[in-house]
Amino acid sequence: MATERGTKRLRWILWGLVGIALVGFALLLSRPAYQWSRTEPGSPGFTIGGPFTLTGTDGKPFSSTSLAGKPYVVFFGFTHCPDVCPNTLGRLAKLRRELGKGDDAFTILFVTVDPKRDTPRVVGDYLQLFGTPIVGLTGTEAQVAAVAKSHAVWLGKVADKSAPDGYTMDHSSQVLLFGRDGKFVSTIALEEGDNVALDKLRRIVG
Repeated sequence: MATERGTKRLRWILWGLVGIALVGFALLLSRPAYQWSRTEPGSPGFTIGGPFTLTGTDGKPFSSTSLAGKPYVVFFGFTHCPDVCPNTLGRLAKLRRELGKGDDAFTILFVTVDPKRDTPRVVGDYLQLFGTPIVGLTGTEAQVAAVAKSHAVWLGKVADKSAPDGYTMDHSSQVLLFGRDGKFVSTIALEEGDNVALDKLRRIVG
C-alpha cells in the first residue's frame, strides 16, 4: 500500500509539473510579436518600420511619406540623456561626413522617447548642438510608444531622484537603417566599430 501511495504521489507531482510547463508556454506564446523582435528582428510575421506621423521641431506634423526615395536612419533617445544619446548622434554626424557625399547622403531621424519633457522647441534646440541637419520628432506619449513599437524599440520610465523631474528614460540604443524603398536593412550597435558601421551605411546609400 505504501508503494502504491508513493506512486500516486509521484504521478500527481509529474502532472503538476506538466501543468506549470503548459501555462508557461502559453504565456510565452501570448507575448506581442514586437517583443520577440527586440532580439530577433527577422522573426516571422513582423516587419520593422512602417508609416507614421509625429511632430517636427517646427511644431508641424511630420509624415514618414516625406522620406520616400531617401535612405535614412532612425535613433530613439531623449535630450536629458547624459551619454549614449549625444554620443550616438555625434557619431552618426561623423559617419555621414566620412561617407563624403554631403549631408544629403542619408537623413538622420531623432525620435524622442521622452515627449513629456521634449517639446518641439526643446528637441530643436538640442539638435542644433550637433552642427548638422538632423530631423527631430516628438508627439504624444501614445504616438511615440506606437512608433517605438513598430520599430522594435523598447522604452520605459525609470524613477531617479537625482534626475530632472525625478525620472530618466531607459530605451533601446541601436540605430535602425532603412533603404530608399523604406524597408528595414540593418542596425548599428554601440559596440560595432566605425568601419563596420560605414559598410552598413554604404548599403543604404548606394
